[in-house]
Amino acid sequence: MTQLLHCPQLSLCSYTEEAHVASVTQAGVAPDHFYGTTIYPTDVFIAGEWLRVKNQRMDAAIALNYTPTLSAECKLLRDLEVGDLVVVGEEGIRIPDKTTANPPDREFSFMSSGVSSERQVRLIVERLANDLLTYRESGWKVVITAGPVVIHTGGGDALATLIRQGYVQALLGGNAIAVHDIEQALFGTSLGVDMQQGINVRGGHRHHLQAINCIRRCGTIERAVDQGILNHGVMYECVKQGIPFALAGSIRDDGPLPDTITDTVVAQQEYARLLHGADMILMLSSMLHSIGVGNMTPAGVQIVCVDINPAVVTKLCDRGSVESLGVVTDVGLFLNLLVQQLTQQTVPKLTQISG
Repeated sequence: MTQLLHCPQLSLCSYTEEAHVASVTQAGVAPDHFYGTTIYPTDVFIAGEWLRVKNQRMDAAIALNYTPTLSAECKLLRDLEVGDLVVVGEEGIRIPDKTTANPPDREFSFMSSGVSSERQVRLIVERLANDLLTYRESGWKVVITAGPVVIHTGGGDALATLIRQGYVQALLGGNAIAVHDIEQALFGTSLGVDMQQGINVRGGHRHHLQAINCIRRCGTIERAVDQGILNHGVMYECVKQGIPFALAGSIRDDGPLPDTITDTVVAQQEYARLLHGADMILMLSSMLHSIGVGNMTPAGVQIVCVDINPAVVTKLCDRGSVESLGVVTDVGLFLNLLVQQLTQQTVPKLTQISG
């Protein structure tokens, strides 16, 4: 049975909506009826004042901290420690208007919730290019979550260009995107298919294993770059430009690459670290990793999800963020159009994002 507690300073306030808290008695287990958080900014009324909950994300508990001053933060269940005070019930909780989740000085030039059809792709690309140019000039943070389909559909060179030209500040993905990017760099194939001719190469089905073996021999992707073995591609550009990346492993991985994080909890923590402070997230044809990233991302972050499968982009947009846009199209085509638009330097002067 959960025992409801009052904060030490509760007597300072007679507010009837004071939040209730309960103490954690078992590590990694929240008290009964704990409040489950959403992506939206959340305030909790404790000790006579409204506190803005820190590190906002969905599917967490709200834990109080009295050191050095009273504060509240989202905390995953697995991170709860014995003695933590956790908000229970719904009293003393408020969520600002969802439509005003963005700071007043953050005006996104084209985002509106929904899924865009094929005929809108070129317009979306033009406006996204405009945003990316502004972001780079303003020093804002863009994170890309990408799946191996980016490589399979011929978008690898375009993604590498975005990284090289400073439009990307972090890359999130799984073992597969790195493997097939490296396969393309070493053998010119992806899943054994020649990327220039679009035909299967004799023995090509072994290329991804040979790529993994090559990197394992070097020790890491960075060492392969330093040794001159890996000299172009997405992962090469991440190393050369100093762009951090996180590769989260899964049960289906071959190898995996030595850089792949096989501990799921550690991978989640590294994803969250690289996502911190993101202004925009581009989700490129990776349902698994994109949904995971969506669950870690608070409202107020501009999200663009590109996938050929309408179900994927709909699922991401249904998370409730008014800043989410789903684009149903081939991701390789999308990326190549985006780089072409940026290269031409003829992006229409639309409403600028105030810095």
